[in-house]
Amino acid sequence: ADGAPGSLLAAEAMRAAGLLLAWALLHPAGTQQCHLASPGGVLRFTDTHAEIRVPALHRVPSSLDPLYGLVRRCLDLIQQNPLPTELLRAALNDPSSVRTSQVVQYELGYVVCAAVALLFTVAMPVAGMCFCYCRSRRRCGGRLRAHRRSLGCRRRCLLACLSFTSLIILISVICAFVTSQRVKGQMEPGLGAVPVTLRTLRQHIANVPQVAPLSWQGVQMVVDQFEVPRQQIISDLGGLSRSVGLSIHEQLKAVTYAALADLQDRAGDLQTSLHHLQILDKTARALASARAELEPALRERRQRVVALLDDPRCTSCASVLGRAQSLELGADYGKVPSVEKVLKALAGLPRSDFAEMIRQGNGTFNSIPELAVERMAQIIQDLRDEMFRMTEKVQSIADRFPLHDYTRPVSEALEKAEDRSQPYLREAKRFERYRWIAGTVLCSIILLILACNVTGMALGSYGLSKREDPSDYECRGEAGAKFLLVGVALAFLFSWLLILLVFATFLVGGNIQTLVCRNWVNQEIYKFIDTPGNLPPSMNLTRQLNLRRDSNLSATYRECKSGAGLWEVLQLDRSYNLDEHLKTAKYTADFQKRLGDFTARLGDVRLLRSEGRQDLETFARSGVDEVDYGRFQEEMKNPVVQTSLPGLARSLERLQKMQRNSTVAGRLAAEARALWQMQNSTVQAQEALVAKLGESVQFLSRLAPHLQERVRTTLATTASVEARLPVQAQQILRQEIGCFTRKELRYLAQYLNWVGQTLREDVASCQPLATALDNGRVILCDRIADPWNAFWFSLGCCTFFLIPNIIFAVRLTKHFRPIRNRLM
Repeated sequence: ADGAPGSLLAAEAMRAAGLLLAWALLHPAGTQQCHLASPGGVLRFTDTHAEIRVPALHRVPSSLDPLYGLVRRCLDLIQQNPLPTELLRAALNDPSSVRTSQVVQYELGYVVCAAVALLFTVAMPVAGMCFCYCRSRRRCGGRLRAHRRSLGCRRRCLLACLSFTSLIILISVICAFVTSQRVKGQMEPGLGAVPVTLRTLRQHIANVPQVAPLSWQGVQMVVDQFEVPRQQIISDLGGLSRSVGLSIHEQLKAVTYAALADLQDRAGDLQTSLHHLQILDKTARALASARAELEPALRERRQRVVALLDDPRCTSCASVLGRAQSLELGADYGKVPSVEKVLKALAGLPRSDFAEMIRQGNGTFNSIPELAVERMAQIIQDLRDEMFRMTEKVQSIADRFPLHDYTRPVSEALEKAEDRSQPYLREAKRFERYRWIAGTVLCSIILLILACNVTGMALGSYGLSKREDPSDYECRGEAGAKFLLVGVALAFLFSWLLILLVFATFLVGGNIQTLVCRNWVNQEIYKFIDTPGNLPPSMNLTRQLNLRRDSNLSATYRECKSGAGLWEVLQLDRSYNLDEHLKTAKYTADFQKRLGDFTARLGDVRLLRSEGRQDLETFARSGVDEVDYGRFQEEMKNPVVQTSLPGLARSLERLQKMQRNSTVAGRLAAEARALWQMQNSTVQAQEALVAKLGESVQFLSRLAPHLQERVRTTLATTASVEARLPVQAQQILRQEIGCFTRKELRYLAQYLNWVGQTLREDVASCQPLATALDNGRVILCDRIADPWNAFWFSLGCCTFFLIPNIIFAVRLTKHFRPIRNRLM
């Protein structure tokens, strides 16, 4: 009963395996996705040129920006003339032709300011001497002649005005101190940045071309980064062969394992069928022999029971007589077909060891990864050698890079500018040191004047509050008046020095702002340089910087600022085609050819040897499927004995209890025991053989209809798999090598793209030149000129506000001294 579902499942499994095999054979391995070409293969390259970049400087927002803006607007009012192109052209080409009237006309605003400064320089000492003369005559700063009611109001007004002028002077001197320190703090690093920037530019230009194979500079540094993709490719080569073997194994294992499982099932069918056929033949013979032995014993027993039941002394025995008379044999297994012919055909099978054969086939298939490693060892070594030859090809990028001839004049010009700038920078540092010392001393004197003002006003006001009579002498009021006069004396004594320092710094800083910075911002300077004839031949920047003839400094500056490469500015593409030198195929042709030409047989797996095939063919031709198993099943439907021996024996036992005649009762009991003995000893043994026969018949009857189909399918499947495995393994090999090639070419393409981008935007970029020009403007104009101009502006405010300060201080002095005549 258990064999039927098992055989059905086996048939369904066979059909499923056949469908799977057909699908696998119709879908070649080439349709599989590339598992080697992972999308995460992004290479990281070292920034080769970071150490020679020019860092960009920017204007730093400051709390003094409103003051800087006010000074620039004042300078725009003083100097409203545009860039004097004619005057500069004459000064640069023929200095002797420059007329003073041209200079005065352009510098008219500064000439007016110079006249004012000269007038102030002369007038203040003269006024101071006059004040001294008046003081000697007890006129200026003396005592009031009479007391009036309006004196208090006038005194408070003078105090307020002097306090206001002192406050303005205090704010101005603080701004002067702050801006002076800022100029000092920016001047030294700013001047130091000039040679550093020029040197950095020279290093940038000098390091662009390849200097030596091991220089680790410029283009050579970029070329040396080929080590990154080379090491990655060599690393991938190390795992290529095993990865290919594993891929072949992974993609073909379902078909191979299914074929091996099907072969194992047929080998099992052969073994099981032979076993059941042997059981069938042996059991049928045993049943026929047992029937022959049972037949005379059963006949004798039937006669004895019938005779006993027919005895008149047997009470109520007629009801059992019919059953006793029908006591005869049932199934006759001598009539069933013989399987001796089939067993003769299967004699000696299986001649091959199917278990060992399947184990060897499975082992051969599972060893494909190791076989791939062995077969691909030589090609892997050849590809590693090819990577070293590819390194030599990449080196040609640095060897043939023609930038040195173009960058040498630029480097020489920068070196010359660096050497010539040194004396001027030293003079500028010396002048700045003197300016800072003078500014600090004079600002300190202004603070001293303010201290005298504050002390004088405080003592004077306190003395007035303590004086009861305006004509009385009060020492504190007198001391306050003297402090105010000391401040006046200091103002007269140092004001001419203040105005000289203001004018000197104003003349330098103002011209830097209006002549250089203003025209630098609006690029008028670049236009002046670009105009032919403005510069002498010795200052021709187009020729010195080796620019193309149709270019100018303005256009070059804009191109460099936008990140253009030197060969774009210098038109190097006419002599060196960078894109042509960076084509991937130029370096990978041999690498691709070696991989494309490689072949290896990796799928030679023998699943079924010839003796095993002959065993299965013999099994199919043996006639197992031709035996009439239905005759066996029909015969097994008949019992061994037609009448149930246990039932008849129990009937005799019941009759024995009903008998009055002890003799009859004894004979009935004896016959019942004889029937039970026959049932237990003979019939049950035959029934067990029938049950055993039934199992074999059921298995063979289930197998027989599908035997030929299953064996043909197994043989065809095995032959097809053996034939297709090498073909599919070769397809997978080509696919995996193709995936590997595309992956490694992507690494090389990444490197070559990075080389092109780096040479255009970094190593061979002229952006540092534009950055250096912008940095020069930020240093000169934003970090030095702005606080410089704010310094003289603040100091000038202090100087000019000393005039009302002197007037208010002298007039207030009289109010702190006793009145000569007290008039009501």
